[in-house]
Amino acid sequence: MRKKVDERIRTLIENGVKTRHRSIFVIIGDKSRDQIVNLHYMLSKSVIKARPTVLWCYKDKLELSSHKKKRAKQIKKLMQRGLLDPEKVDPFSLFVESGGLTYCLYKDSERVLGNTFGMCVLQDFEALTPNLLARTIETVEGGGLIVLLLRSLSSLTNLYTMVMDVHERFRTESHSEAVGRFNERFLLSIVSCKASVVMDDELNILPVSSHIRSISPVPVREDFEGLSEAERDLKNLKEQLNDDIPVGPLIRKCCTLDQGKAVITFLDAILDKTLRSTVALLAARGRGKSAALGLAIAGAIAAGYSNIFVTAPSPENLKTLFEFVCKGFDALEYKEHMDFDVVKSNNPEFKKAIVRINIYKQHRQTIQYIQPHEHEKLSQVELLVVDEAAAIPLPAVKSLLGPYLVFLSSTVNGYEGTGRSLSLKLLQQLDEQSRESANGRLFKKIELSESIRYASGDPIESWLHGLLCLDVTSAIPNINRIPPPSECDLYYVNRDTLFSYHKESELFLQRMMALYVASHYKNSPNDLQLMADAPAHHLFVLLGPVDESKNQLPDILCVIQVSLEGQISRKSAIRSLSDGYQPSGDQIPWKFCEQFQDTVFPSLSGARIVRIATHPSVMRSGYGSQAVELLTRYFEGQLTPISEVDDVENATEALPVRVTEAAEKASLLEENIKPRTNLPPLLVHLRERRPEKLHYIGVSFGLTLDLFRFWRKHRFAPFYIGQIQSTVTGEHTCMVLKPLNNDDIEDSGSDQWGFYGPFYQDFKRRFCRLLHLSFREMEYKLAMSILDPKINFMEQEPALPTVDGLFSSIKQLLSPHDMKRLEAYTNNLVDFHLIFDLVPILANLYFEGKIPVTLSYAQASVLLCIGLQGQNISYIEGQMKLERQQILSLFIKLMKKFHKHLYSIASKEVESTLPRLKEIVMEPHSISVDEDLNNAAKEVEDEMRSKSDSVLNPELLQQYAIVDREADFENALQNGGKIQSGGLVSLKSSRSKTEKHGNQKESHKSGKKRSKDDRGSKSNKKKKF
Repeated sequence: MRKKVDERIRTLIENGVKTRHRSIFVIIGDKSRDQIVNLHYMLSKSVIKARPTVLWCYKDKLELSSHKKKRAKQIKKLMQRGLLDPEKVDPFSLFVESGGLTYCLYKDSERVLGNTFGMCVLQDFEALTPNLLARTIETVEGGGLIVLLLRSLSSLTNLYTMVMDVHERFRTESHSEAVGRFNERFLLSIVSCKASVVMDDELNILPVSSHIRSISPVPVREDFEGLSEAERDLKNLKEQLNDDIPVGPLIRKCCTLDQGKAVITFLDAILDKTLRSTVALLAARGRGKSAALGLAIAGAIAAGYSNIFVTAPSPENLKTLFEFVCKGFDALEYKEHMDFDVVKSNNPEFKKAIVRINIYKQHRQTIQYIQPHEHEKLSQVELLVVDEAAAIPLPAVKSLLGPYLVFLSSTVNGYEGTGRSLSLKLLQQLDEQSRESANGRLFKKIELSESIRYASGDPIESWLHGLLCLDVTSAIPNINRIPPPSECDLYYVNRDTLFSYHKESELFLQRMMALYVASHYKNSPNDLQLMADAPAHHLFVLLGPVDESKNQLPDILCVIQVSLEGQISRKSAIRSLSDGYQPSGDQIPWKFCEQFQDTVFPSLSGARIVRIATHPSVMRSGYGSQAVELLTRYFEGQLTPISEVDDVENATEALPVRVTEAAEKASLLEENIKPRTNLPPLLVHLRERRPEKLHYIGVSFGLTLDLFRFWRKHRFAPFYIGQIQSTVTGEHTCMVLKPLNNDDIEDSGSDQWGFYGPFYQDFKRRFCRLLHLSFREMEYKLAMSILDPKINFMEQEPALPTVDGLFSSIKQLLSPHDMKRLEAYTNNLVDFHLIFDLVPILANLYFEGKIPVTLSYAQASVLLCIGLQGQNISYIEGQMKLERQQILSLFIKLMKKFHKHLYSIASKEVESTLPRLKEIVMEPHSISVDEDLNNAAKEVEDEMRSKSDSVLNPELLQQYAIVDREADFENALQNGGKIQSGGLVSLKSSRSKTEKHGNQKESHKSGKKRSKDDRGSKSNKKKKF
């Protein structure tokens, strides 16, 4: 059955062709594919030129064969089964077989970049992401159609709850409920787009496209040649410069007036030949920047430049640039293989991209690709071209600049990694320098506003930029009042309200994304869907004091995006370690589990700061620090009294808003979509929200000195540094974390890092060992900041516990000969090369805290470069900007300190093994000398008195008494009356023999005893002598 197509559809297509503007059609229904034939037919009738080409994008199943023979077989099978309806299949089969279709999987969408199509068909809505949406829509030329196919829906609001493929990556073990906020905002925005139509699979326009009711044909301003005003101006420019060489032939390759003027500006700087100019080209996506640069390089070769270097994040980004260099050569009548050769890369990572063009026509000339970090190769350069400069870190771009001609180009907004740090910082500095110095470098800035594929003012471009927050360069408002950081407060952003497509919410979202783009060198539209739908992500903003009397949005000073991680079961952690597989999400727990083979840490709950962006006007003013400090205090429960929060919790978060309830109970042909009204407040003060119970906060970032010092200042400690540098930025990935005060974990309490202390020590030991391998080229300041060694040791600190361990280490690692060599060097008897083998041993001991010697920062840095990184003196000269003699002086000083400390420990250890005499303590007597003498004299007198008393004692004398012989004694005395001359008187004893014999034995024994005593006394006397 044939049906008349709504005239408004035909009018919309014809208006787009006349104005070179694109249109978007959303077709809902299972048979929506059949209407593509009708839309393509209407487009072909409206377009004057050849039949429009079609790009058909799909997820994995096309439901029709892209091969002619296969397609014929499918039709034959359908006919055999009786399922072939001639009225429906014939137009579509003819459409497919007529050619002009390009099929592309969503995962291969990068290969269609740079191509142009008249129509783009997007099926499998659940597989679409913001990046895919931007890539595919940008390939459509002016006047073309974008067709979005949806399955049958009972209500458009079913899109709100549709499970998208990307949600699988957003889910984690502890956060599995994704909310389709991005889809809600997408539908509300597409309904409000003036060049969009939502219809069913019978081409009935739905009521949500109410703006199309009053559509009418538009007149087009064209001259007698059928050219618009912009096309006429470009033609005049080409005619004026037609005879100028090399400008004329190159200008003829330009597609827009803006592009032509940019090429002229480049060629002016080239032909000046003073090499004092820097030209910056800024534009949105699809404006012809790379083509203009390619044509300018061809002009430079024609002008005689010999050494031209081109750099970009990857040589694949230079495909268009080199293509237009070759087109410029064709215009200048250069012949390939005769006048120039194209060299492609053998590196598999570069995918056979062009890396060099050698030219021989005038003399030997070269166009050479170099990687962004290879600035040392620019010694003989005359012209340096930097494409996609915003995707290169700012320090790398600065190091590329020098005393030669420099062309910079950058995408200020788009979908392939955008950032405004280049335009906001570097270009501003270059502009100021050129103004300050009259004879210095000249600086010129060019901006391209006119698109190559479609005319200016394209409504689809405006809609897409608004939806994906691509054009946020004007969304950064000037701050009216800059408050002190201490007066600022952190607020929680409700994402349901933020992505509700209300006017105020949209303005606030655009400002938030503007800070992201201004602060980070790489941004992607997919970040927006991550912010909206990821269940574990939360947003916080730092605002100054809010004046409630003024009905306006407050200035955003800082934005923090946080992802809650952890709470992983131990079973999952063990399975991950055994399989060697890490699920998506939960970056810090899985990386920690892998690095330390620990299965307990993943079960802890934590937060990862995904992004932190500060307003460009107040950078380095303390607002980022204040935001991090408030966030830490919030998660530690210091900002929220629990008693005040219970009521708020029940009111706001206990009952989540059901999105589908907003749908009216009506069919698609009666349904109308509007933003929701029953929404919670956009901003909630942290005092009014209960914090999640966390054990730590972590961050993952590209390792630079400034960033690391920022996080170190807030007491974050590293636990992982990737050994492989990023190919885009040249930076190592670094992960740091900060333990929070929590009663759930037991720790000793002596370490400032809490439960993380042992892991931190293990990380530092591993990092020390890797410094001479993966991190050998790391800047010494950064390595010192990461190790954070203790270099100032107080004398009163007890070193005894480490002495025994250190001495045992010395005995194992250093021989006596090593100590002799070290002593000889410290005495200036030998050259420093003689002890180079000892420096790594001593450096490892020192940076592990085993040698408590106080060094200056410069001395410790020299020790790190020589001992841990294995660098020579010449390398240290360039790094530390010191003379060779100064470095050697620092080196010998620290070696003298080491030798002194090691020698003192070794000598103490030797002394402790030797026998020691008992120490005699000399103390004064308690009595005086006179008293002592008097006491001694008294004792002698008492002893003599006692002896004299004992001699005259009658009891003692009784043993000599003459018993019963008194008469004999008297007779003996009377015998002659005299005593003999000997004085002896003899009497006869009357004792018995036995008594005598006993007495003799006793006397004999006593005699023996006396003789022994005499001999003992003699021997004692001999010993004394």
